[in-house]
Amino acid sequence: MYTTILKHINQHILLTEKEQDYFKSILLPVEIAKRKKLVQPSTFVKHEYFVVKGCLIGYYLDDAGKKNIIQFAIENWWIGDFDAFYNGVPSKFNIEAIEDSTLLAIHYDDLQLLFENVPKFERYFRILVTNGFISLQSRILSSLQNETTARYLEFCKAYPNIEQRVANYHIANYLGVSAESLSRVRRKLVKKSG
Repeated sequence: MYTTILKHINQHILLTEKEQDYFKSILLPVEIAKRKKLVQPSTFVKHEYFVVKGCLIGYYLDDAGKKNIIQFAIENWWIGDFDAFYNGVPSKFNIEAIEDSTLLAIHYDDLQLLFENVPKFERYFRILVTNGFISLQSRILSSLQNETTARYLEFCKAYPNIEQRVANYHIANYLGVSAESLSRVRRKLVKKSG
């Protein structure tokens, strides 16, 4: 279970065996069944989660009760309500498993101690935050500038093979288009490649 996260970390920083053991000792394995919620609005969030296996969505419910998907998280991705986690405010999001999932959780207090005891982890998380911010900016620009086909292709590049794992309406919601519109785009792409 820890091999996956350590391999991911080693893409960004190199850890000694002692540092790896310390990091593993503060991680909490979490199993979550499909359709179960990991985080709900108005709750305080004390953990961030690394996806070892499975797929989750982070979404916001608007005043009309419409689901607005903010994030997918598949293997090797972190997910959480980062505002709630870092600022100690109630969560605004739901995080739900759309597949049976295996996660590794890290508690806020343990993360702060990790930064003190193994400072190179600050670099690791800074890289993740920077990449996440760049990805968010790209997504916003894409939604402002590109039509549905280009946005869908960018989505497939960011989340390889996820279109076989999640419902069409989830992807359409994430892209801000109707499920029918996305189905037309997918049919055109299949026809074009075939």
